Amino acid sequence: MASATRSTHGPASGPPPASKSPFEQQRAALVGEIATALENVLQNMNKLNRSLEGIIAVGDEFGSVEALWSQFEGVMAREGEGLGNQAEEEEVKGGGEEEETMRPDEKVR
Repeated sequence: MASATRSTHGPASGPPPASKSPFEQQRAALVGEIATALENVLQNMNKLNRSLEGIIAVGDEFGSVEALWSQFEGVMAREGEGLGNQAEEEEVKGGGEEEETMRPDEKVR
């Protein structure tokens, strides 16, 4: 029975700390540091992921506003093109010459 108990512990439990070689001690310390560093990386990645999700959620809230402004821009662009065409037509009708207009308070020279 004693042999069955020893085999269940396996190499994970390892020998007592006093019998570890300096290499094994240093390796264990480095493995511990790496595990801690990877845990910190994982925590920071989770924080970053939550922040990015929040940013995306805020951006999604502005989707309807952006669509409304795009529609407004489209309407204004079409009206601007129409006004530009009208001005060109008036220029052609008037011979392309600019007329001087006088204000009522101006005197003829």
